[in-house]
Amino acid sequence: MALPAEDRASSPYTGYTRAHWEAAADALLAAVAPYATPDRAFYHLPGDHVSHAGHLSDGLEGYARTLLLAAFRRDETILGRYTEGLAAGPGGVWPVIEDRGQPLVEAASIALALRLTRPLLWDRLDHRVRERTADWLADALTARPWPCNWELFPVTVGGFLQEIGHRPKAAREAIDRGLARIEDWYVGDGWYTDGDGRKFDHYNGWALHLYPVLHAWLADDHELLSRYGGRLSRHLADQAHLFGGDGAPVRQGRSLTYRFAATAPLWLGALTGHTPLAPGETRRLGSGALRYFLDGGAVDERGLLPLGWLGPDESLVQDYSGPASPYWASKGFLGLLLPPDHEVWTAPEEPGPVERADRVRPLPAPNWLVQSTRSDGLVRLHNHGSEDVRYDPYYTRLAYSTATMPAPSYDNSVIVGADASRTGIEPLGTGEGWIASRHTVRDGITVTSLMLAEGAAEVRAHLVAGAPPATPVRITGWPAREGVRAELVPVHGLSEESAGETGEGEATLFVALARLTGEPRPRPLADLVCVEVREDHAVCVRWASGAKAAFRFTRSYGPSAAPSWSVTRE
Repeated sequence: MALPAEDRASSPYTGYTRAHWEAAADALLAAVAPYATPDRAFYHLPGDHVSHAGHLSDGLEGYARTLLLAAFRRDETILGRYTEGLAAGPGGVWPVIEDRGQPLVEAASIALALRLTRPLLWDRLDHRVRERTADWLADALTARPWPCNWELFPVTVGGFLQEIGHRPKAAREAIDRGLARIEDWYVGDGWYTDGDGRKFDHYNGWALHLYPVLHAWLADDHELLSRYGGRLSRHLADQAHLFGGDGAPVRQGRSLTYRFAATAPLWLGALTGHTPLAPGETRRLGSGALRYFLDGGAVDERGLLPLGWLGPDESLVQDYSGPASPYWASKGFLGLLLPPDHEVWTAPEEPGPVERADRVRPLPAPNWLVQSTRSDGLVRLHNHGSEDVRYDPYYTRLAYSTATMPAPSYDNSVIVGADASRTGIEPLGTGEGWIASRHTVRDGITVTSLMLAEGAAEVRAHLVAGAPPATPVRITGWPAREGVRAELVPVHGLSEESAGETGEGEATLFVALARLTGEPRPRPLADLVCVEVREDHAVCVRWASGAKAAFRFTRSYGPSAAPSWSVTRE
């Protein structure tokens, strides 16, 4: 995708100005225009995959998600294309909004776009078109959402309908109901779980923070904005650490095909004044992500965003994915709501956290540990607290990064017998340079894990309990990828192939060194860390920096008299 060359040298980092963002938005919107139906009510983008919602819903998705991009762009000519669709779609050819149906999701994008551009679009519509559109949207107020971030779609629709005075009582009830629901999932420190359980991923930023903060800001509700804006600011203090030096977001969680939508909360913090980040750092992180995807080939030869990451990738396709699903990436253009003279656009870019220093940052709420290295710009996320209800490689692996995708061969896993399952994850804590958790492989078999890190080096210790003697155990590390080096070195209980077996006792300890690095000639791992393993299941670590740490796996008994293993720092 060609972008204007002006001011590219104004920053030593991305060189992206507001003009580059505008040009990128215009190019994306121009590319989808030929795929509109004659009445412009649907955008049927090319692609072999049809979502479980069906072809009609997929076409509505194409309309709604690109309309959201047009709303951020705020160009009257572009918005005019979508006026025709409103005349034909609501109460006509668009599918009805029903319980847990995909049109509920798209209704939120349409309502938000109409609210953001009310003088440019809504206020200029024919009265009958406004009535039909409002009536169609109103079904979202009572439609039952899935118990996750979907609870915020009726909130978003309700905010617009309340503003225009359409069914205000029902709108108010939908807003209050949805906002109350997400309180059940707020775990503190700026983090939500996406529904019951422990589901932490980019949905925190591009949904669970985005919708309530935008609603509070648009409603000019200072009390709500203080609550949700404060949470957003705290979240951004962590999220800023989840972008690599090349701009890539950490590849963890579902819906990664939304790509640079991960930058939406960065811009939202600047827009509402609830951010700990300097203006130049916000632009650096946001523009870095956009440039990473555009330069990396995320846009195909037709100018479209296919299902995938840097290019088409079927491993990222989920049952709810349609050809236009990637256009939730439109949320990444939220920064265009900031005027050209805003300091985010005028201040010099400042480096992000990964570019300033090596860091090992604990995130207690999701029980993650973020490990980043300045020399290669890599960010690694050690996951000891996030899972999905089913085995999902984007939730259940021990680690993720900005440079690697989960491999089909169970990277970053502990495989007991032939079982790589990791369910019932119980966080056991995290702190400076370490993190621990316990999970279930299957009934009666648990793995208690400890990871310590300094620089790019990692010490991984796993205590397998409940497995019969001589059960095979295999430890896996980072997946191989061009441009980075993945290493796994056995230390205790493992062969050179990082395989071993359980002993006669109640539990068996396995320890290995691991590393993912982009350095061409890194120092040997053995020069960076020394590990001693004692008979009492203690692991003592001495780093090349001189820092030391010692942890012991300890046993306790619950009401069922079954042993449970934890990790104690000595």
